[in-house]
Amino acid sequence: MKAVSKLAPGYDNMSLVELEEPIAIEDKIKIKVAYTGICGSDIHTFKGEYNSKNTPVVLGHEFSGIVVEVGQNVKKVKVGDRVTSETTFTTCGQCIYCREKDYNLCPHRTGIGTQVNGSLADYVIAREESVHLIPDNVSLEAAALTEPIACCVHAALEKTTIQPNDKVLVFGPGPIGLLLCQVVKAQGAFVILAGITKDSKRLELAKELGVDVVADILKEDLAEIIADYTEGYGADKVFDCSGAVPAVNQGLSLTKKKGTFVQVGLFANKKNEIDQESIIQREINYVGCRSQKPSSWNLALDLLKSGKINTDKMITKVAELDDWRTAFETVMAGEEIKVLIKS
Repeated sequence: MKAVSKLAPGYDNMSLVELEEPIAIEDKIKIKVAYTGICGSDIHTFKGEYNSKNTPVVLGHEFSGIVVEVGQNVKKVKVGDRVTSETTFTTCGQCIYCREKDYNLCPHRTGIGTQVNGSLADYVIAREESVHLIPDNVSLEAAALTEPIACCVHAALEKTTIQPNDKVLVFGPGPIGLLLCQVVKAQGAFVILAGITKDSKRLELAKELGVDVVADILKEDLAEIIADYTEGYGADKVFDCSGAVPAVNQGLSLTKKKGTFVQVGLFANKKNEIDQESIIQREINYVGCRSQKPSSWNLALDLLKSGKINTDKMITKVAELDDWRTAFETVMAGEEIKVLIKS
């Protein structure tokens, strides 16, 4: 089968290769991949910014497809089912995090597309526990976005809660920021999305997606905007989806006293100068958020099923597997919102 593999650590070192077609045994499920979304982490891996210890490995972890084979221990999933899958492939099953199904925190977890072969291929293997059936009214294209939606659900609905009267500030109009805005809007909250001038097209899209206010922080006074909409108190909830230290520090100063700040975006450096004074003096709940867990997927699929997430406007390019490199270059150039690769 064809697959896009990270062959060695470092910049690029990726190629379209021929691999032996996998088989499904025990509790495993073989999926004919339909679509795979290119994630920011895939780009970091391409650039050699992530420590790729398990090379060679096939990338891809945001995907949808159709079941073509099941292992002898599979009980609920059958050939022909339209499915998507969590990224978790194995866990220790013993730690306190596994017992609570916080698989994203298991220290021995392995993930699809990172430690084991992923979905940028004709076929991918997933464990039955991680597989979810796609609702009948959700397309395979839309279902390929379940994973990033689940990450947003985990951030907005599990690491904190959103009330209909909340004023919510989101930094970063990338795919995660735009999806998170929609998850928050689905709860009835008022959403302000902050970006910079180069994000102008994405900020325009955000309006089409239902975001209440968009702000170019290089041209507008964000503090004044937040004050106007919150009676000077600050945003009830702030989500950073940018991983940019200046945005985080600006966001901390604009968070309501006793409010919640959720860190979704990853930083380029492990240690950064963060405005801890604001966290202390404003009694802010500064919350870390990593990936997603099984419950996040159920909520994400419910949002897709109910039409609360507009994936059609999010997916701006679909490329063939053979054209994976051009697709990656397009993402790196920032020319598209969400790019899918069709297998």
